[in-house]
Amino acid sequence: MKKLINSPEDVVRDALRGMEAAHGDRLRISYDPYMVVRKDAPVQGKVGIISGGGSGHEPMHGGFVGPGMLDAACPGEVFTSPTPDQMLEATKAVNGGAGVLHVVKNYTGDVMNFDMAADMGKGEDIEVETVLTNDDVAVEDSLYTAGRRGVGVTVLVEKICGAAADDGKSLAEVAELGRKVNANGRSMGMALTPCITPGSGEPSFELAEDEVEIGIGIHGEPGRFRESIGPASQIAERLMTPIVEDLPFSSGDKVLAFVNGMGGTPLLELYVVYAEVAKIAQERGLQIERNLVGNFITSLEMQGCSITLVKLDDDMTRYWDAPVNTPALRWGA
Repeated sequence: MKKLINSPEDVVRDALRGMEAAHGDRLRISYDPYMVVRKDAPVQGKVGIISGGGSGHEPMHGGFVGPGMLDAACPGEVFTSPTPDQMLEATKAVNGGAGVLHVVKNYTGDVMNFDMAADMGKGEDIEVETVLTNDDVAVEDSLYTAGRRGVGVTVLVEKICGAAADDGKSLAEVAELGRKVNANGRSMGMALTPCITPGSGEPSFELAEDEVEIGIGIHGEPGRFRESIGPASQIAERLMTPIVEDLPFSSGDKVLAFVNGMGGTPLLELYVVYAEVAKIAQERGLQIERNLVGNFITSLEMQGCSITLVKLDDDMTRYWDAPVNTPALRWGA
């Protein structure tokens, strides 16, 4: 195992130290408990938005903290849910009097701990709402979940809800918008290689040199099937077909298309995949109104990609276009 770390035990703390050094002008970093917080939080009168999950998926979630997106993020240890105490402290740190939204990926540990944190927050007279993301069409249940996994649509929920909160929308309105984005989004991913966690030093699963895994999760969970590697056009078709048919998407729908790298895939290859996604969308009569291409929700150094489609309406498009200023996502600001 070759990794640019000091020690497996300190990798999360050291990464947070790096974020503080790089982005201290816009972020506050807490080390006890671990939190990444907007420097100007809490913003009075604005709905606070927090998310979190295991480390190893960077830039999600800490890289999305800032105006127009998240107010705070709670990083757990690698592939390990943050604790309820972390989430409670983050909730308190961003509460500006208008309530706090929790954006939660559907993984058992995250759901359980965020539920506990929401209850504790309510016990301290903080109004809390939750948006659960469960957009992965690959499998209904997995090693980490009951029901579908929350993956790529999480980034889009955080961006769109962040803009709505900045626009002065109420907690109920922001939460409803987030649920609408999730309900109109579908995702599926694939892997060319496994990932290796710093603590284990071992591949998360085994793949032969000529094999790919279709439908993996962001922790390396197995997918729908394994097959011999084919061209990017075949990979895109394998992912797009179940996505489009699941919602289902219909000819004439306006969509946001998100091609995400899993951490080890060159951007060159992601654009090759995006070209195939655009071709398939056109053939099915889908109008790609907005897009996002790059590494935004990763699995350490796994090579592979995921595709997310969200059916857009005017509100979603307007809030997607709104200014955002975070370490990993920035435009119009």
